[in-house]
Amino acid sequence: MFDLHRLRLLRELKHRGTLAAVAAALSYSPSSVSQQLSQLETEVGVPLLEPVGRRVRLTQQAEILVAHTEAVLERLERAEADIATSLVDLTGTLRVASFQTAALALVPPALTSLRASHPRLRVHVTQMEPERALPGLLARDFDLVIAEEYPGNPNPRPAELEQEELCHDPLRLAHPQRAGTGGTADATDATGPTARLRALADHPWVLEPEGTAARHWAMTLCRSADFEPDVRFESTDLLLHLRLVEQGHAAALLPDLVWDGRPATVPLHQLPRGRRGRRLFTAIRRGRGRHPAIRACRQALREAVGASGPPGRR
Repeated sequence: MFDLHRLRLLRELKHRGTLAAVAAALSYSPSSVSQQLSQLETEVGVPLLEPVGRRVRLTQQAEILVAHTEAVLERLERAEADIATSLVDLTGTLRVASFQTAALALVPPALTSLRASHPRLRVHVTQMEPERALPGLLARDFDLVIAEEYPGNPNPRPAELEQEELCHDPLRLAHPQRAGTGGTADATDATGPTARLRALADHPWVLEPEGTAARHWAMTLCRSADFEPDVRFESTDLLLHLRLVEQGHAAALLPDLVWDGRPATVPLHQLPRGRRGRRLFTAIRRGRGRHPAIRACRQALREAVGASGPPGRR
């Protein structure tokens, strides 16, 4: 019978990419990881790794082993969930990753609810963008990830993960208060979502960095309105986006969640149809959905969504 610990190291290598990354994640030395994988090759009787430059990649036989390892680990996830369900008190640690606006608007009230209902459950929260958090979930760095999906930019859906809808978060065009002349005044006076976007074609913009799903969506939106935005500010911090709009420095595309039910401080306008909202969801590893800590966290997040309202109108 193959050694499960060594199989997990092989699986980690598939998801993390390098022996050094596996060693760092599991607090081993790279030489120890390499030795364990060499022993697994001896057990299996075929090569599992092949060199590619300075790195290694999995052979076809290694990929087969990893697929079976995923199935075994899923069964173990179910076993852990069943044992936890059989206990009276919910204990242990739940590791959650969330992007910024959900971490600000939804996570604190969810934590308050969990603390009241399950005081012995320890919740560890990391703020992290979905582009990094979802691979981390696959690598077992987290137990639950709160993630987002933008219109026209569907996320990959690995078979090893399960998703559950959390809410629809409207996205709106935000620009500085009416300045009396120039693009901002034109945006206020323009009729229709596309015309308002186009009226800001010459105005400075703040967007998320290149390579993010939000940036790809925003660029597609602006180009569909026949202009290339003048992106002068880049940040994943949407509170910075808001501050730049409030101070008259940029136009932005802000989700309702950034307001957390508070009155809006800048003019907001609807976007064109089909582009008006992002999808928020929770993701877990397959087989873990019945774990009471996961169920309790998802319920607390749903309650937090229900308590948060759209931005108040000025």
